[in-house]
Amino acid sequence: MDNFKGKVAVITGAANGIGRAIAERCAHEGMDIVIADIEAAALYELEENLRSAGVRVLPAITDVSKSYDMETLAGKTLDAFGAVHLLFNNAGVAVEGVIWENSLEDWEWVLGVNLWGVIHGIRTFTPIMLKQDVACHIINTASISGLFSDLGLGVYKVSKHGVVTLSETMYHELKKKKSKLNVSLLCPGPVNTKIADSDRNRTNGFRNQEFESPEVEKRMNMLRKDLQAGQSPSYTASIIFDAIREEKFYILTHSERNFAIKNRMEDILQGRNPTNPWKPLTQEMEPESK
Repeated sequence: MDNFKGKVAVITGAANGIGRAIAERCAHEGMDIVIADIEAAALYELEENLRSAGVRVLPAITDVSKSYDMETLAGKTLDAFGAVHLLFNNAGVAVEGVIWENSLEDWEWVLGVNLWGVIHGIRTFTPIMLKQDVACHIINTASISGLFSDLGLGVYKVSKHGVVTLSETMYHELKKKKSKLNVSLLCPGPVNTKIADSDRNRTNGFRNQEFESPEVEKRMNMLRKDLQAGQSPSYTASIIFDAIREEKFYILTHSERNFAIKNRMEDILQGRNPTNPWKPLTQEMEPESK
């Protein structure tokens, strides 16, 4: 797909971060936009900004972890615009902690949003997009952390590894079908977003009542600093749209970190136990022993 003008985009997790930047890029491309998020105030602020720029936009409060909400989102999209050409399964949350210490609420919340949100998006929108029989594209947001493993963010990584294989499998199945629908896998490195503070959007049913240790908070603060120094969401959005135009499946936004992916692949191929994927970086940073 290389012409976006007049097409319809649906974006989950649209109120902030990468999702918001995608919405702004869609507006720049002349698209009609459906913005979905659970965070009402930020969502309606974005709606106002887009409308003031002359964009046709539909806001929808949506909990992507619920199939009913995603089905409702699809219905609203078709009622408003009659079609959907780009679907960004982008909503995401994160928690820290040691995996056997993370609460059941942590697991249910993160997997519900990050993995089930993508599953619901695919199950709901793919049949619609296939039936349209025109050029369409689905972009599933995983993470560079879905391509290797290291210390911390275990629950988050499980969800993102799931999105990776889900998307790869979908790619092969669409190719066999010879459809006009394409799929891409977005695996960003650090982007300047508020995902480290996504706990603000936990619903009461998934509220973690357990005490969080100082070590967990320390790790979250490290993540916040990494994100704040990260890539701008608008630049990430430009990479995504370039990839859509090129029908590129793997969208890796931080080439300088790709060596960590390679290290993990070498562990597997050589049959060795998992090593620190950041070892080359660590060696460069540590002073030589005397």
